Amino acid sequence: MQGPALAEPEADLVLPDPGLPDVDGREVCRTLTGPSATPVIVGTARGDEFDRVLLLEIGADDYEVKPFGFRELVARIRAVLRRGARVPAANGRQALGPLTVDRRGRQVLLPGQPVELTNKELELLAEEPGTVRRREELIARVWDENWWSSTKALDVHVASLRKKLGDPRWTAALRGVGYRLDSPS
Repeated sequence: MQGPALAEPEADLVLPDPGLPDVDGREVCRTLTGPSATPVIVGTARGDEFDRVLLLEIGADDYEVKPFGFRELVARIRAVLRRGARVPAANGRQALGPLTVDRRGRQVLLPGQPVELTNKELELLAEEPGTVRRREELIARVWDENWWSSTKALDVHVASLRKKLGDPRWTAALRGVGYRLDSPS
């Protein structure tokens, strides 16, 4: 599938609608989020949880259920563009507002001061700040893909991480999906 809009030079942000009449909007989303780093916010009329999760799973950075307010849409665009600006530096450090994650040095700095984290807490932070991480994905990555105990262990580590970072807004919970490391500012 290759429409005229997809042939254009890379955009700063794309706001597709999965309900397009002549092409599958989910396929457009997959195409846009494949090799491209272009942020995608999907405007959709389908607001049930399954559709929202599916959009996030296929690569959308965010979604907005129609009808939506212009101010909220602008706020979501700004938030996605802020997250997109966080590119890991060549030295292995990632900056997220005042928070710096040094993956090679295995430390976290919050305004320049080290934050003492356990290995599991560091793993929760270390990969792709700003990206929604599913609960199952986090458990498999941090513990084991064959984890058989309660998923409350993840909640305990997230609560500990929030306390150590000094602001619970550092780890946004997306109900029914997972968590996202996000700047509280």
